[in-house]
Amino acid sequence: MNLNSPLDAVRAQSTQSALYDSVAEETAGIMIHRYSTSFGLASRLLRKGVRGDVANIYALVRLADEIVDGVASEAGADAAETRRLLDELETETERAMASGYSTNLVVHAFALSARRTGIEPVLTRPFFESMRVDITEVSHTPESFDGYVYGSAEVVGLMCLRAFLRDVAVSPEQDARFVHGARRLGAAFQKVNFLRDLSSDVDALGRSYFPGLDIATFTEEDKARLVADIKADLAISATIVPELPASSRRAVALAQSLFAALNRRIERTPASELKETRVSVPTLVKARLALAALMGRTS
Repeated sequence: MNLNSPLDAVRAQSTQSALYDSVAEETAGIMIHRYSTSFGLASRLLRKGVRGDVANIYALVRLADEIVDGVASEAGADAAETRRLLDELETETERAMASGYSTNLVVHAFALSARRTGIEPVLTRPFFESMRVDITEVSHTPESFDGYVYGSAEVVGLMCLRAFLRDVAVSPEQDARFVHGARRLGAAFQKVNFLRDLSSDVDALGRSYFPGLDIATFTEEDKARLVADIKADLAISATIVPELPASSRRAVALAQSLFAALNRRIERTPASELKETRVSVPTLVKARLALAALMGRTS
């Protein structure tokens, strides 16, 4: 590259950086739409800037999950190697959050959003700690379950909340309500996924997330208790949706509706079937809920 002046060098660097940033964020956008139909659908209702930040957050979360449960193990990584890969990802993430640059496109995209929205290691560290738990733990106590859900899901909700509130002034009291609602929504999402994937978690991964729950003796009473707990989380998180900025309100309403619909389908599925069947929300139902969210309604 022939640069004739310092100004030319600055312009070239700026153009090169903007291109790299764009490619990184496009990579994150591909991940959210290819890996999750529900989150991908809901994210389409976010305004452009917020949509990009949420996609960048999701991509890092998915990348870490693939180390623990996906392609890393399929490539032959044992527990020690998986732990090393996850530790390296966390180190690279914090380095990029501080510097604004990573050779890993997903990490680079996340760092861009973290620096824009104020996401700090106080949120990323609990997430990576919960991912490390998945490498070795196969069951949970009530205390470890609460800690795991906080790190694996609630902090993700808090990261997204930072994106929702970027450049939005809120009072300390309103921020506290938002934080509480975001944590409960993240917890609800995680618990619904645990309940939906009850059989595969035990059979494929050897894990039982819910404390004291034995899938071999899973009963209607067990299911009813878990469904009620999820309903309580969703009821609390629903109270903050009308207060969210317009840039994110419809998307969060849709996500809330999608997981409420999934929880209702789980409630209607006999416990004996739930042990062997992965419940999902049909595409037509998702479309109806998306239309309702667009029109300002939830279901």
